[in-house]
Amino acid sequence: MKPLTYRAAGVDIDAGDEAVRRIMPLARATNRAEVIGGVGGFASLVGLPPKYREPIMVSSTDGVGSKLKVACLAGRHDTVGIDLVAMGVNDILVPGAEPLYFLDYIAVGRLDPGQIEAIVGGVAEGCRQAGCALVGGEMAEHPDSLPPGEYDLAGFAVGIAERQRMIDGSKIRPGDVVLGLASSGLHSNGYSLVRRIVFDVMRLRVTDPLPGTGRLVADELLMPTRIYARSIQTLLEAVEVRGMAHVTGGGVTGNILRVLPHGCRARLVRSSWSPPAVFETLRQAGQVEDAEMFRTFNMGIGYVVIVPSAAADTAARTLRGAGEHVTRIGEIVAGERGVELVA
Repeated sequence: MKPLTYRAAGVDIDAGDEAVRRIMPLARATNRAEVIGGVGGFASLVGLPPKYREPIMVSSTDGVGSKLKVACLAGRHDTVGIDLVAMGVNDILVPGAEPLYFLDYIAVGRLDPGQIEAIVGGVAEGCRQAGCALVGGEMAEHPDSLPPGEYDLAGFAVGIAERQRMIDGSKIRPGDVVLGLASSGLHSNGYSLVRRIVFDVMRLRVTDPLPGTGRLVADELLMPTRIYARSIQTLLEAVEVRGMAHVTGGGVTGNILRVLPHGCRARLVRSSWSPPAVFETLRQAGQVEDAEMFRTFNMGIGYVVIVPSAAADTAARTLRGAGEHVTRIGEIVAGERGVELVA
């Protein structure tokens, strides 16, 4: 028997080294002034911005989920990294944090430097959009756990907030206005149901047109999650914001509920916004009930902001100036804590 090697067991150290060589300039391009050193050490070092008097660190971890299955089917890996950053960064915006830095974890069945470069290129682009630094990460080759070509992603977002300016929803009052920021589509939620409908029920391939959307399946399903960081940072400097919600698993209703104080009820007007066509396609093809649609998908609203009524026009104008499509989707009323949809 020949002497065994790590490569013969399925782990290619040389490919790993080549992948690191390719992604290091991508990470360096996202650096902020607070980053100390660079990628490649045993740990990442980041200082605190001096403008904060009483800084609070805010962190989140998330993944992309089974949207990765679609990326693998399509052979397109350059956008799911944006989704990864979005899922973490949009979460840390909710208490009012500024994104500071990000780390990723990539587990692969077989390490392909080109594939890793595409994935991390997306992560770096997401960090650029969010204004945070990609300061490190980890690649792990798992030949016995994942088939060649497949991978999983996890991300870790860290931000910073001023203690006296943190937002926890406690100041929300009846009469406040609920503003919805448009999503870029499905974002990264509900893809187990999406894949069941599109590939099993509709029996489509990633190269087929997706009815009702005017786009190919791969183009629609791989549309990256929108990152709201810069728009929300601009908003927080312009008006009082009393509550926010990142619309992920649980949909619009489930995520707004998480920030409501007792005695406040969000009344959302369903007809105030029009979801992208993909949602109606999925609803019809899968015969999905409305309640299930709203608790599984974002239904066209990716982020929610709650502001005093007197500040609503200024808030909407500020967000539109930052590039967002904003709609007044409801209001806060007195009542049992909850979220209701009305016609």
